Amino acid sequence: MIRIVIADDQAMVRAGFAALLDAHPDIEVVGQAQDGVECVGLVAELKPDIVLMDVRMPELDGIEATREILSARSRQAVRQTTNPQTMNPQTMNPQTTNRQASKSALSTQDTSAIDDDVPRIIMLTTFDIDDYVFDAIRAGASGFLLKDAPPDELAEAVRVVASGDGLLAPSVTRRVIEHFAAGPQTSNAAALPDLTDREREILVLVARGETNTEIAASLFIAVQTVKTHVSRILYKLDARDRAQAVIAAYESGLVVPGAQV
Repeated sequence: MIRIVIADDQAMVRAGFAALLDAHPDIEVVGQAQDGVECVGLVAELKPDIVLMDVRMPELDGIEATREILSARSRQAVRQTTNPQTMNPQTMNPQTTNRQASKSALSTQDTSAIDDDVPRIIMLTTFDIDDYVFDAIRAGASGFLLKDAPPDELAEAVRVVASGDGLLAPSVTRRVIEHFAAGPQTSNAAALPDLTDREREILVLVARGETNTEIAASLFIAVQTVKTHVSRILYKLDARDRAQAVIAAYESGLVVPGAQV
């Protein structure tokens, strides 16, 4: 069961989304918030799998609420992994404790499944302005949909993001590509030097939109091996999920819009 919290300042919009999603047997709406502040509190209390977050809300907008939710959950994850009862102070350097614990938590994350400690966030808005898209992704949002999308796309978006994949609405995807197409058009095969050659190769395929199964078939490796590489890529790029990793691939010049990747 995928547990959802909906945050929108319009009561009728919240009710409409809740009705649409509750009609699906694998989805449950567990809470509704009228602004970003209330949403942050509900997420801490209810620990949902997915948050549907409106961009424009009073008190705290959706992008800032996303930053607060994800940073708060990350801090909690680090505290849990650095529990003094589970660590040997004689073998741990205090200056690297948090970094190593965070790395351990991230490197073992299965990107194909929901992390119970960190909700995934889908931004919902009537505005497809570029700044919203990039700010939302950089804040850690895993998906971005316009409110005028067909109703059946909403449930499918929830399932896609819950499975560990990032999601951008087609019109938003076009804007992302157009944004990067306006920049330099020279591919940089040595971009993102922290990545290995294999990791860069896999990131290029992720940017092309291929699934783990498709990447495994293309490279003649196991699906689990692909998942391991993707997890390491996300950690090295400090990326929340595939959506942020794809943005990094374009921004670095590893992938060029319109080029055969």
